[in-house]
Amino acid sequence: MEAGNNEVLFSLLLITSLAAIVPLLARRLQRFRIPIVVGEIIVGILIGKSGFHLVATESEIIQFLAWFGFIFLMFLSGLELDFGALMPSSNEEMPFWKRPLVMAVISFVITLTLGMTMGFELKVQGVTEAAILMGLVLSTTSLGVVMPILKEKRMVTSSYGQTILVAALLADFLTLFLLSIDVAFLVKGLTLDLLLILVLLLAVAAFLRIGRSLLSNPKLSQVLEEVAETTAQIRVRGSFALMVALAALASVLGIEVILGAFLAGATVSILSDRNNPVLREKLDAMGFGFFIPIFFIMVGVNLDLKALLSSPGNLILLPELLAAAFLIKFSAALVFKPAFNWRETFAAGALLSARLSLIIAASAIALDLGVISDAVNTAIILVAIITVTISPILFDFLLPQQEIQTRRRGAIIVSSRELALVLANNLAKVIPVTIVTRLPFRQADLPDPNIRLVQGDARNPETLRQAGAEEAAHFVCLSAEPDFNEQVCKMALQEFDFENVVTWQPDEQRRLDSLERMGVKVIYPGMATLIALEGSVLFPESFDVIAHQEEDMEMRQVRLRNRRYHQRALKEVRLPGDVLVVRVRRGEERLVPHGGTELRLGDVLLLVGSTTFIEDAVRILEEEGV
Repeated sequence: MEAGNNEVLFSLLLITSLAAIVPLLARRLQRFRIPIVVGEIIVGILIGKSGFHLVATESEIIQFLAWFGFIFLMFLSGLELDFGALMPSSNEEMPFWKRPLVMAVISFVITLTLGMTMGFELKVQGVTEAAILMGLVLSTTSLGVVMPILKEKRMVTSSYGQTILVAALLADFLTLFLLSIDVAFLVKGLTLDLLLILVLLLAVAAFLRIGRSLLSNPKLSQVLEEVAETTAQIRVRGSFALMVALAALASVLGIEVILGAFLAGATVSILSDRNNPVLREKLDAMGFGFFIPIFFIMVGVNLDLKALLSSPGNLILLPELLAAAFLIKFSAALVFKPAFNWRETFAAGALLSARLSLIIAASAIALDLGVISDAVNTAIILVAIITVTISPILFDFLLPQQEIQTRRRGAIIVSSRELALVLANNLAKVIPVTIVTRLPFRQADLPDPNIRLVQGDARNPETLRQAGAEEAAHFVCLSAEPDFNEQVCKMALQEFDFENVVTWQPDEQRRLDSLERMGVKVIYPGMATLIALEGSVLFPESFDVIAHQEEDMEMRQVRLRNRRYHQRALKEVRLPGDVLVVRVRRGEERLVPHGGTELRLGDVLLLVGSTTFIEDAVRILEEEGV
């Protein structure tokens, strides 16, 4: 008994140690852009049945941890879904067939049709007994790969990025849903038991209704806020309870548990505040910190390369599946051509070809059902490894270079209010400013001769283009009409992908949630006044620098583009004069820097220093040197 426990503990020690080492190795080899998940599968192959046989694969403890990691992975996949992205967010002048949701739906239908065609062809070849399931396997896309790449390139809010994102979201959600129905059909046949999926959906609807009613209760919300960050960690516990509850219900109903876990993640996504990433970060830390690496390493451990190499027919299968995987997605991406150019169209097809979590999950289910062999399962996982590695590289290669080569600067302010003139005058001391107004206005009335004036309707993209929207980094809309602000901000984001979009909402009873989901900073005047008062009391010196912008002292924000400082410790960076880096933003993460803080390309740095030196510091950090 003790010997068996020692073997299990050794296996766990080996797996967890490799899970800690793989990210470090991936970081060292980042020029090859090898995803951490791929590294985990590869080390699993080395220590598993195709390598040195170092893991006790028959251990129930290890099997449970891998299985729970599988469930957790599907839960986090559901958590990534943003159903707000499915809502039409473009201006109404956009043709129906060019809208992201419409193009994404048509693209998915083509993907599914081609996938099914290939599935039936593979059935004729004797590769699988389940043509539909194989077709769904080939129809998958990895939202977990698509989203970070679009964020990295600041394309999420553009029309192009939204189209790719919605296409990936639909492929993830609908393939999993159809996969669950097909598996239920394969197990039980065409019976009324298939309708039990509706029971699971009703349970999800019930949890959503209960969750919304509880969160709308002021007293309960206050209690949740009080205990959220204590040892109670009530939100994390509640998320776990929901995941286990829906997974267990799916199991009882005879449905794939991954659908229950996926829907639990989607439920948490709907109920939680997308602008507050704390809960998501905690769940990510628990999942990707322990359970999910065990699952992926065990995928590699159980991979049987010998089965794939056992016959010439099996060897032909890998390139056949790989060609089909890319061909299906590239063909479906042709739907995007009316809205984008050829390079953008093929780049979208390349990125959507990335497959990872869902294809591995589907393959594991098919293997468990006995409808594919070990050799086919191995080929499918190798397809996942190859596509998830190659697709981002192809996307970078195919995407038109002008999308990323220009450095944008300056601000556009849309308003006819006196407030806009004051704001423009303050900003013009630091950056170029253009005011867009619908009312007659004279250039002579502007307080600063360096402020440009463009008269026209900001809802028209040509007006903004005339104002320099393709070169400006910041966009501010200060109309007294909330609907106008909302429409203009959405159009500006999608057409010109500004780095920073700001608007205000005079009516504090009406929240502009759709804009906030897109990344627009919405200022509510009452709350802004309260924050200003609080800042002047608690942080008088810092607030004074921000509020008064003394002639000899400035605060500036800059994005690091100089490759010379990539992966350099802050203490090694010599900035001019007295300029200091006081804050670093890296994606959703905010860092308080110290000497050992390592800078990375794309980091947004908050600088404080004398006016004499601040411009030089900005120029040094922004220049795209080698």
